[in-house]
Amino acid sequence: MNVAFNIPDDVATQLSGGGDIQRLALEALALESYRAGRLTKVELRRLLGIESRLELDGFLKAHDVYDPITIEEIERQVRDVQRLGF
Repeated sequence: MNVAFNIPDDVATQLSGGGDIQRLALEALALESYRAGRLTKVELRRLLGIESRLELDGFLKAHDVYDPITIEEIERQVRDVQRLGF
């Protein structure tokens, strides 16, 4: 699907910072959709053409998007650290 919308040239230049405005718009839509829970990581990778999980993790980190951590995950990590003798 192709989506088109009009942005005044001066605003587009300001928004893009000299970058690819189409890519920036796609990334913004994808990031907001992921944050809202409308996209999974697999879908996000596919939408943005990101090939590896590691690359996706770097992309998310660069945009200050972190996966929420559950109490269960924290407890598991504490058990793992304790088991290692730390």
